[in-house]
Amino acid sequence: MPVIVTDDAEAAPDLANCLLDAGIGAIEVTLRTDKALAVIGAIAKYVPAIKLGAGSICHPEQFQQIKDAGARFAVSPGATPSLLEAANMPYVPGAVTASECLSLLAAGYELQKFFPAEQAGGAATINALSAPTPQVRFCPTGGINEQNIAQYASLSCVACIGGSWFVPRQALSNRDFAAIYARAKHAAALLAG
Repeated sequence: MPVIVTDDAEAAPDLANCLLDAGIGAIEVTLRTDKALAVIGAIAKYVPAIKLGAGSICHPEQFQQIKDAGARFAVSPGATPSLLEAANMPYVPGAVTASECLSLLAAGYELQKFFPAEQAGGAATINALSAPTPQVRFCPTGGINEQNIAQYASLSCVACIGGSWFVPRQALSNRDFAAIYARAKHAAALLAG
C-alpha cells in the first residue's frame, strides 16, 4: 500500500488511477500537508474504486474530517485512548512493543500498524511479536523498500505493507506517472513472489 505525502489535489486522481492500473488496490494519504483533505476528497470523488485511507491520524477530530473528505479507513503511527474512542471507521492503530500490541488486542484491534518498522527491528521483531499473539496481523511501514520488502512479505502475520518508495515525491511532483506505474508494478510483483 503506497503511503502518499502530497498537496497536489489536482494530480491525485491520476495518481490513484495509475496505481489501480499497476495492480495496487489501496492507498494511504497522510495528513502531513495542508491540502491532504483536498487530496483525499479528489481521490474519493474521481476514483471510488480504490480503497482510500488516511494516515498520520494523531488527533481525535481527524476521524470525522477524513470521513467527511471520503476516506474509508484510518491509520495511526501509534494509539491513545482518545484515538481509540473517537474511531468512527475501520482503523489501523500503531503498535511497536508487546505491551502496545496487547493493549490494542484487548481493545479488539487484530490489525495493527508496525511503525517505524526498520528502526524498530524490522521483520525479525514483527515475527517475534506474533509468536505470543498469533491472531494479530501487522501492516509494517517505515524504512521498507525493494531491498527488504521480501523479508516482510514472507511473514504470515503481515497483512499488508505500507511504503513510500514506489511513489517517490519527485516523480509525483513532476507528475511522472509512467515512472510511478513502473515502480508500483515492480512493488506488486515483489509482493506476489
